[in-house]
Amino acid sequence: MPRNQEVVRQWQLLRAVAASRFGLTIDALAREYRVTTRTIRRDLTALEEAGFPLYQEKVDGSTRWRLDSQALRRLDTTFSLVELCALYFSRVTLEFLAGAPFHDDLQRAFRRFEQALTPNMRRFLDRLPGVIAAKRLPGRKRHDTRHRDRIAQLLDASLHRRKVRMRYYSLASRRTKDYDVDPYRVVYAEGGLYLVAYVPEYREVRTFAVERIERLTLRDEHFAEPSQAGADVFPHSLGVHSGPPERIEVEFSARVATYVAERQWHASQKVHSHPDGTVTIELHVCNDWALRRWILGFGSNARVLAPSSLADDILDELEAARELYTPALDLDVPRVSYDLTTQRVLPFPELHRLS
Repeated sequence: MPRNQEVVRQWQLLRAVAASRFGLTIDALAREYRVTTRTIRRDLTALEEAGFPLYQEKVDGSTRWRLDSQALRRLDTTFSLVELCALYFSRVTLEFLAGAPFHDDLQRAFRRFEQALTPNMRRFLDRLPGVIAAKRLPGRKRHDTRHRDRIAQLLDASLHRRKVRMRYYSLASRRTKDYDVDPYRVVYAEGGLYLVAYVPEYREVRTFAVERIERLTLRDEHFAEPSQAGADVFPHSLGVHSGPPERIEVEFSARVATYVAERQWHASQKVHSHPDGTVTIELHVCNDWALRRWILGFGSNARVLAPSSLADDILDELEAARELYTPALDLDVPRVSYDLTTQRVLPFPELHRLS
């Protein structure tokens, strides 16, 4: 049996015993995981040797296996042992998601978790990432350690509802401007950190990339709790954008239909399959750059059906891209002499494509 499969089964077995109120028998575990009782005994022995506090007790004449619920007394936490193990196991994924600004904090947190695990337990759990892993998303922003203090300030301002004055460089306008804002929350999205804040000057909520905040000052003034404090961030966008949604309809070729249909691109999506193997995805989202980027990523396998303005935008993007790849023509045809009395087809003059 592959080593990874054994580790996964032992992890599942540990969870099952921990979740059972009255414990589980070896026969019941063998039936659940479709292995022999000998295999279950070997798994339980391996978990005991790793340091997990398993024990046996007699209940109505049968021997049941249980997990000591007091095993975490060395750590002041309400986590169960299995929950703690799951957190320890998922540390790689969490580090990928959180990125550099929270890396040190996560490391300190995991060091505290490790205090409740024996070395053998840690060695057992360290084998689990061999069967599941996380891949960094491309395009993840490079976080500067200098941003950590700024992030801490933003979190403090958001928690205590303190107004903020900041100097921000906008990519859209290509200029730096001072803003007074009400910082609603700090959001991790698309590999970067963003500040979602209300801007009284514009009377609307806007999004700011944390790394482009050049200066930040917390003011003594406070702002009221936003009415949508618990709402989802960027609910109508496939990316990082706020705006009204509209009906979007995109047809995908049979070549990518299965890939597209089996994924959840947005909560509003509806999938319509067609006899020729194509699918149509209907979305109610912002008509923003994130949407256009998603469509363009499928190349010739995607066609916008609605709205027509979006179809025009996609066509313009494709035409601009084609121009970048089409070489400028410069055909030099040598001059030739010809006889009007004998030559029925005149030669072309020099051709030059004007660019």
